[in-house]
Amino acid sequence: MSGDIETAGQTASEYIKHHLQNMTFGLHPAKDGQEAHWGLAHNAQEAKEMGFWAIHVDTMFWSIGLGIFFLFLFRKVAKSATSDVPDGMQNFVEMIVEFVDGTVKGAFSGRNAMVAPMALTIFVWVFLINFMDLIPVDWLPQVAALIGQYVFGMDPHHVYFKVVPSTDPNATFGMALAVFALTIFYSFKIKGPVGFASELTLHPFSSNNKLVQLLFIPINFMLEFVALLAKPLSLSLRLYGNMFAGEMIFILIALMYGGGLVLGIFGGVLQMGWAIFHVLIITLQAYIFMTLAIVYMDLAYQTGEDH
Repeated sequence: MSGDIETAGQTASEYIKHHLQNMTFGLHPAKDGQEAHWGLAHNAQEAKEMGFWAIHVDTMFWSIGLGIFFLFLFRKVAKSATSDVPDGMQNFVEMIVEFVDGTVKGAFSGRNAMVAPMALTIFVWVFLINFMDLIPVDWLPQVAALIGQYVFGMDPHHVYFKVVPSTDPNATFGMALAVFALTIFYSFKIKGPVGFASELTLHPFSSNNKLVQLLFIPINFMLEFVALLAKPLSLSLRLYGNMFAGEMIFILIALMYGGGLVLGIFGGVLQMGWAIFHVLIITLQAYIFMTLAIVYMDLAYQTGEDH
């Protein structure tokens, strides 16, 4: 639902670019007689000039905020849980916990008390992050623009505020790398350095002839190393790609509200239909991310005899 702040004086292309730009904080390089200084980027070019160490403030805000909300909610339900007739919230939380526990039991063959809490955290956290995509695309950015304008004296057109962290590849790559780090850690812990190295060099091609096996080592290593790196890449890009596509559709629908009454009504119907369908997508993406994390942990626990 497009508002005045977001659409005034903007073409459709500018409107889309504005919604796809993160609120970026970093070091402005020295140029045009100005010294290097820290601050928010006013456009995509300034964000690019800040380099690798720039921070997407909106992504960090919503990711951490929703994570805290998840911990607070589940802790509150756990402390007030009763064996008598439970309330609706306790039933809901127990249903999620049982669902995740069943998924872990079906996909993880090892013994590790950390896997189930990890899976629960991933599923609920990613779901909450994805759920932000159901909020109309202009509502929260408009609030941010008003705060920037009247509290901080900023130009509202230079206030960028994305509310779906999973549409930021930095967030999805960060979560995927955390899962990847856990799998590497437990691979070393369970298999040892020799076992881990053997897994990368003695599969998929092997031979009883030692000379032939020696020739297979570089080929095996190249194949297995690429497959190893593909795990965090596919995990992150799958989530990012699906959520980014969903957000783009919402943005394009929002543009229809500025096209007159008939187009606006049609846009409202489309938005409602896509939002209902998108509930399935955001839930499915959270489930896939959780399941793949469990599977990768299970692979870390599999020794050579399990292959």
